[in-house]
Amino acid sequence: MIKGGVGGARTLTGLRFEKRIDLKKAFLKLKGYSVVGEQVLFDTELVAELYKKHSFYKKFLEPRKVKWSELLSKKLLPDQVAFVVKKNTVFIIEIKFQKVAGSVDEKLQTCAFKKKQYEKLVGSLGFELEYVYVLNKWFKQACYKDTLAYVTECDCHYFFKEVPLSFLGLPAGS
Repeated sequence: MIKGGVGGARTLTGLRFEKRIDLKKAFLKLKGYSVVGEQVLFDTELVAELYKKHSFYKKFLEPRKVKWSELLSKKLLPDQVAFVVKKNTVFIIEIKFQKVAGSVDEKLQTCAFKKKQYEKLVGSLGFELEYVYVLNKWFKQACYKDTLAYVTECDCHYFFKEVPLSFLGLPAGS
């Protein structure tokens, strides 16, 4: 959305993010998707589970008998988590929206460390892990070229305002 303007057409190929939107709201905007608690259904099929911050530990890791404090020295709190069932993959999704230079600049450079920490948590479960940033257009500035290249070099990912459903391994809305 342009500041002071109006929003564009809905997309059926990706999860759109604004500054304060969460994954549940993004899925609910797509045809064919519904969300019940943490479960994401496409038509009637369970395709994903969603978690945020502490619920990732309480509702995802604890029931699977993962004791984070035995694996990490400090708890990390992810903005959003999507566990895609068919891919056996946990997607840690960090949302970073800026309007002026600030501390988020340096946070992007921590992706390799954080990805390794999250891999410690889900690796024993046999799940893959992907670490993803959703960024706004602020980060398209030339001064972020090296930082974004580093994110990619660390086998992490970034998208601008939208995570493609195909990247997550989920069906496009019907």
